[in-house]
Amino acid sequence: MKILLIGASGIIGRAVAAELAPRHELITAGRSSGDLRLDLADPASIRAAYAEAGSLDAVVCAAGNVTFKPLVEMTAADYEVGLRDKLMGQVNLVLMGQKHVADDGSFTLTGGVLDHDPIAEGTSASMVNGALNAFVLSAAIELERGLRVNVVSPGVITEALDAYAPYFRGFEPVPAARAALAYAKSVEGKRTGQVFRVA
Repeated sequence: MKILLIGASGIIGRAVAAELAPRHELITAGRSSGDLRLDLADPASIRAAYAEAGSLDAVVCAAGNVTFKPLVEMTAADYEVGLRDKLMGQVNLVLMGQKHVADDGSFTLTGGVLDHDPIAEGTSASMVNGALNAFVLSAAIELERGLRVNVVSPGVITEALDAYAPYFRGFEPVPAARAALAYAKSVEGKRTGQVFRVA
């Protein structure tokens, strides 16, 4: 398969690349690295990356920004970060990608454990992840030509604990390589409208 992988330079993205690259052709994309430049918060950037990538069999997104802050300090602008980037960026990947992905192809998006197991300072992530789950559930029944869409919802990643451990006390970390298996299940399997939880 020819797969567009967004966020390939990140911790999860590198693990997904290592899992899929032996079997498939990967085109990597990111804001500042990869084969193509793609900024999730910029619809024009997504459109241009699709045009450059050409026909695809799958799109995998392992990227997305949200704001972590105490609720009392959150502003509408803080929520807009996650809404524009992680939520609408991934929704736009599906909306714009429908005409670029071949019959029976797939989209795999990234949510996270905070969709059902919230933490302090995580309201933006919880809101966005929950919305992604609902979008995938609904979009799956309308996609045409056998196209599929799923979301992977990993727990806190072991390799990211240096940055995120204070937020996730008591959570069991997930190795990035184990999370990558859920992306492979989505891309290489047949299921659609699923939230693949990795905990």
